[in-house]
Amino acid sequence: MSGSASEGAQRSLWRSVGPGILFAGAAVGVSHLVQSTRAGASYGLALIAFVLLANALKYPAFRFGPQYAAATGTSLLEGYRRRGKPALGLYLAVTLGTMLTVQAAVAVVTAGVFLSLSGLTLSPVVTTGFVLAICAGLAAVGQYRWLDTVTKAAVGLFTIATLVATAMALPRLSGPLWPDWGAFQKTDILFIAALVGWMPSAIDVAVWQSLWTLARGRQTGDAPTVRGAVFDFHVGYVGTVVLALCFLVLGAAVMRGAELEASPAAFGAQLVSLYADTLGAWSRPIIGAAAFLVMFSTTLTVVDGFPRALSVLADRFRSEEIPGEANGDGDRRVYWGAVLVLFGGSLAVLHFALRSLGDMVDLATTLSFLTAPLLSLLNHRAITGDEVPAEGRPSRGLLLASGVGIVAQSGFAVYYLALRFG
Repeated sequence: MSGSASEGAQRSLWRSVGPGILFAGAAVGVSHLVQSTRAGASYGLALIAFVLLANALKYPAFRFGPQYAAATGTSLLEGYRRRGKPALGLYLAVTLGTMLTVQAAVAVVTAGVFLSLSGLTLSPVVTTGFVLAICAGLAAVGQYRWLDTVTKAAVGLFTIATLVATAMALPRLSGPLWPDWGAFQKTDILFIAALVGWMPSAIDVAVWQSLWTLARGRQTGDAPTVRGAVFDFHVGYVGTVVLALCFLVLGAAVMRGAELEASPAAFGAQLVSLYADTLGAWSRPIIGAAAFLVMFSTTLTVVDGFPRALSVLADRFRSEEIPGEANGDGDRRVYWGAVLVLFGGSLAVLHFALRSLGDMVDLATTLSFLTAPLLSLLNHRAITGDEVPAEGRPSRGLLLASGVGIVAQSGFAVYYLALRFG
């Protein structure tokens, strides 16, 4: 009997896996392929500590998203509403201030990888438009089901390829892997801010993951449990940390001292070459396809994530969210309106501001770095609300870690602003 119960519990845990993989799909994109690779190429292994620190400081804020959803049966946005309408307004301001640059950055990298694979000479902006249109079509046809299926396949394939490539690249590590910290200048610190801004991702994704957790429950017919949601979260989160370290090692081993290409298409070709040079020429088409898939999954999750959050946010301004009722799905008119705004706005950003891929990515990631303390604070306040039952609350140690993370992120943001504008 106990064995049967244990097997049933294990099956229940694995049935809950989905939102964590979507988290990985959203995270393992620009922050890993671009920023971690740049960190390794420019600084060797010197920035590993910053990668690990960023993941540790943000861990509670990300975890509180799915944990709140499973504990209360409502999204994290309902947790914000219960703290007061100003909390919803703050989230709206952060979202509107970052969503166009975020969408533009991930979509143009996806377009760049596609152009490098296809050999086409289309404009990056035009190609980005095609990519966004396809993602919007998938969101319209399959909604959560397609999002879940495509992302699991892309992340799984790319994870295997990355682990193999990293293992084969380790013997190529050489030279000064730990630069002189005393020689770091202002520009180096500004890059570190951009690196940790999306390491492993922007804090916004905690809200998306709470919404995906509820959507997964509706898909499977099983209400999410706190244990299952936390297990699913760890699957995705630990995976993103490992892959971030892999890309940093790959950059240090294969691209040390090289300047990353500024144009999206050229960077896409350079990225695929990173793998081909390590695994062999035979791997180029396989790795290229995997790289495109994982970037496409990142773009797909962002195309769904921002509109999904904004549609539910519009409902939360009007009324409370009732567990299990349809008002937790959001206003579909707002969803598709947000998709159109993201489509047009991100293309406009690329048209007027795409001079350098690195600059575009740094802008998007730095904005996320500066807004992270605010969103982390909102998540902390939500998970400690009276509506969260005792069995769904985090431990005292995790709450302490959350407080330390908020203080540290705030201090880093103030230091960055003083350095940048002082």
